[in-house]
Amino acid sequence: MKIIEVRNLRKQYPNHLAVEDVSFEVAEGEIFGILGPNGAGKTTTVECVAGLRRADAGTVRVTGLDPRRNRDELRQVLGMQLQSAALPEKIKVWEALDLYASFYPGPADWTELMEKVGLGDKRDTAFKKLSGGQRQRLSVALALIGRPRVAVLDELTTGLDPQARRDTWELVQQVRESGVTIVLVTHFMEEAERLCDRLALIDAGKVIATDTPAGLVAQVGGEQRVRFRPSAPVADGVLLAVPEVREVSRNGNQIVVSGSGNLAPAVTLALARHEIVPADLRIEQATLDDAFLALTGRKLA
Repeated sequence: MKIIEVRNLRKQYPNHLAVEDVSFEVAEGEIFGILGPNGAGKTTTVECVAGLRRADAGTVRVTGLDPRRNRDELRQVLGMQLQSAALPEKIKVWEALDLYASFYPGPADWTELMEKVGLGDKRDTAFKKLSGGQRQRLSVALALIGRPRVAVLDELTTGLDPQARRDTWELVQQVRESGVTIVLVTHFMEEAERLCDRLALIDAGKVIATDTPAGLVAQVGGEQRVRFRPSAPVADGVLLAVPEVREVSRNGNQIVVSGSGNLAPAVTLALARHEIVPADLRIEQATLDDAFLALTGRKLA
């Protein structure tokens, strides 16, 4: 069942066309990712979905509601974690949750929610004294306080250290398991691959492709790379003669072979015929970054 439908969305600022033509659908119960570089139009898109910004053209429906005409009803079904939290420095965790709960006729039990997001021991801590990861956990709790069917999480883990990022990923998965559909805005490939059921790749205000992470990677043709240091000099022609090899490049004393199929065994066998051993051999599969490069002509980062 479709819970969000976006068709031909457009948003123009005075000196910048932020969103040119964006369309996608989100199924109920999934984690849908919006992936793209900074400035691609991701945040503007979800702000239009959440009714925080008025689109210039196109249609948006969230559980059948129009964010422009049904703002009050939309607030009851959609919660949003904003990219930058804007809470007073001195407000305590429990005070923020209690305040947000007062905005809804049937809010979640904020004491339970506080425990669920791992902030029980920070109940009386002021916002300014929370770590980056704790602030994001509070943001997620505030997005969920109204018992929404949909939660929009915008650049949730930007600025977090690796452990806090992984802890936050675990929290996102728990939120989905509780029955909430999630729209996740990110520019982190690993985050998108780890969490999202499907992705929309956005670049320069347009959706370039929509698919599962594996489906997007498959669009680059199952490309693989094999990196190694040869035990003796080897000519490029020896490797290019292998049917599975498409390209050979060098980086110092390291050789990088790109291709498909059973690339690593084929390369190893070719080297063995010349009595060459591939030291420090690493096999790299195609990534979302490769897919983005193939589809847009430039790197995601």
